[in-house]
Order: sequence, then structure tokens, then C-alpha cells
Amino acid sequence: MENKLVKKIIVKGEIVLKTGLHIGGTNSSLNIGGPDKFVVRNPLNNQPYIPGSSLKGKMRSLLELMEGTIHNDKGSFGPTKDPKDKAGNLFGTVGENQQPSRLIVRDSPLLSKMEEFKNTDLPYTESKTEVAIDRITAKANPRTFERVPAGARFGLEMILNIFDSDDENRLVESVKESLKLVQDDYVGGHGSRGYGQIEIINLEFETRDKAHYETN
Repeated sequence: MENKLVKKIIVKGEIVLKTGLHIGGTNSSLNIGGPDKFVVRNPLNNQPYIPGSSLKGKMRSLLELMEGTIHNDKGSFGPTKDPKDKAGNLFGTVGENQQPSRLIVRDSPLLSKMEEFKNTDLPYTESKTEVAIDRITAKANPRTFERVPAGARFGLEMILNIFDSDDENRLVESVKESLKLVQDDYVGGHGSRGYGQIEIINLEFETRDKAHYETN
């Protein structure tokens, strides 16, 4: 159980899309002839972004898979409930052994400039049409997905809270490990069809202790 917050570690970097990314948003503004599935966008500037919840959830699930610590309650699978596990220690647990998450994952804003998307058919995005084939009737069912194209860059920012009872090195290594796993997996939907491959570059860790907040 944590007692005193001793420092915050600010993790910053950039997310570069290696393939098109689709993280679903609202379909409330459907246009005739437009995509069937839209990406999530900031309503103030219409720019796509990567929700912190999407990235954090992927980091946690992959870390649990790697460690074999997914909780199994009579065939119902879910996050680990043991704060001693890597994922439970970093991302928090619920239930009898409740522990708050040590990691805050911010929404990732778009860094790429508007002129970099001059050849896309939608603002900041592309439309990709796929065809699903009915295995019984052989009937084709086309559908169009909106994607943020490969090459787009997003800002990465996370906050790692360190309490006096924590193993700081273990937490930092868990963050690094989960980010490596995500890069060899995918973010968003339809990853098995090639969507959502990312690369994380310019990763930096900045420590801010009590003195930082008292003097600044």
C-alpha cells in the first residue's frame, strides 16, 4: 500500500504509424458515399488522436499475456487482481487487493501538419474499402474504413507515479517492456489485417521530485 508520493517520472516520445490506424469514433455525421466506420477525432479541431485508454489497455493486456497473469475466474478472463504481478503493480488492481494505477497515459494528439495530408481523400485520413465474402453464398459485402495513414505522427506522454513503497526500477522496466510489446503488436482495431502497427521514437524519461514542485 502506497504511503507517500516521492516523485513523478514524465515519459515523452512520438508515435509513428507504420500502417494505417483505425480507432473507432462516432458515426453520427454519416455522409452518402463516405466511410462506414469513422475514426475518433477531437471535436475542436477535427484532428484524429489516439485515446490514452486504447494505448494503456493494449500495454496492460500484452504485459499480462507475456507474464501469463491474466485472471481466470471459472472461465471468465480479466485483468490480474494481484498487485505483485508486473501488470497489477503498474496498472493497478481491483477487488480485495485493490491498488491504484501507477501509470497515467495521456491522449496522443496529432503532430503531423495539415500539408502532410494533401493527398488524402478525407481531412487527415484516408478511406480504405474492404470486401467480406460470405462463405456460403459467395456474396461480396464491401465496407469502407476511415484510417489515419501510415507516416502520421502523434505525441506520447505518460506519467509514472512513484511512492515510497515502490520498486522504481521494476516499474520503469515494466513501462519499457510494455511499450516494446505494443510495437510488435498493434493499436486500435483490425490489427490482424495489417492495421495499427506503430513505432515509438525519441523516448525520454524525466524525473520530477518534491523539490521540483516546491520550487517551480
